[in-house]
Amino acid sequence: MARVQLKQVAKRWGAATAVERLSLDIADGEFLVLLGPSGCGKTTTMRMVAGLEDPSEGEVWIGERCVNTLEPKDRDVAMVFQSYGLYPNMTVAENIGFPLRIRGLPAAQIEAAVLQAARQVELAEHLQRRPKELSGGQRQRVALARAIVRRPAVFLMDEPLSNLDAQLRVSMRAYLKHLHHSLGVTTIYVTHDQVEAMTLADRVVVMSRARIQQVGTPREIYDRPANLFVAGFVGAPPMNLLRGRLQGGVFEAPGVHVPGFGWPDLAHAVLGVRPEDLAVVATDDSAACSAGAAIEGEVFAFELTGDATYLTVQCGNGKVTAKAGKAQQARIGERAALALDAARCHLFDAQSQARLDAGPA
Repeated sequence: MARVQLKQVAKRWGAATAVERLSLDIADGEFLVLLGPSGCGKTTTMRMVAGLEDPSEGEVWIGERCVNTLEPKDRDVAMVFQSYGLYPNMTVAENIGFPLRIRGLPAAQIEAAVLQAARQVELAEHLQRRPKELSGGQRQRVALARAIVRRPAVFLMDEPLSNLDAQLRVSMRAYLKHLHHSLGVTTIYVTHDQVEAMTLADRVVVMSRARIQQVGTPREIYDRPANLFVAGFVGAPPMNLLRGRLQGGVFEAPGVHVPGFGWPDLAHAVLGVRPEDLAVVATDDSAACSAGAAIEGEVFAFELTGDATYLTVQCGNGKVTAKAGKAQQARIGERAALALDAARCHLFDAQSQARLDAGPA
């Protein structure tokens, strides 16, 4: 296990910048997730830690040494990729033990290490099978075991669940969480899937356009997004973002009236509210609306997911989605009203896109 530090690390190819002066301090044993859309720089950042890319500037530290000049094989890291990278002509045991065989370790030592790693990923009964005889989830666990058997200081995982179907991704997320708890190895995990980030990470690094947008625990990222990008990227469904103005402590936009903000007037403001913080009320329930605030419009969509209902309302030029109980009923085109509390809302400056930190009045 090891602490990993990135000190003002940048990566450029000519005029193109993949990573712009990024600094991170990853604690020994931490599970850190790099989250962002394609092209944001997250995989390039991980590849610089691995030694597969050389930083254009800055330093990469693993443990007590700067590893900028070290080859990947000398950095004591193990990688798990989106593609399993298994040798089809080898058994599970041979695939897991391959890193140890190329080191020239004795056969008995390799056999014991392979068995231990296979047990950790619950594949001990499949050691004599070949990859084609395994499910996608089992193949990914073989790839994990091949990384585990090396006993590295750092695990680097680049979207390892992307090739799995939805049900397998859910089970593998739980498996990875439990495995990290058991092993305690420092892990850097790259994904564009914010659900993976929220469920797996000790801390999340949200990236966009080669820069860090926010670093925090999953709860901090979700509850207090630093800017409009983070607010719109994290959450399923994402935070509702409505453009309007703030005047006299009241946010107003077409079909939207939300009083109770302790912030100076702002001509270009954005109101953010999570779907679960909206309550569906009758359009004539003025008491419910005046108790907090009101959003009114026509029902644009109505989606039952089983345990909840998502009601999307068209208000002015924007749409707002509310999460309601599974018994909620609505028809497309009818009038609907949503009640909310300013204390559960978020405000952003539309021009700087930064969060406004003043709370309700």
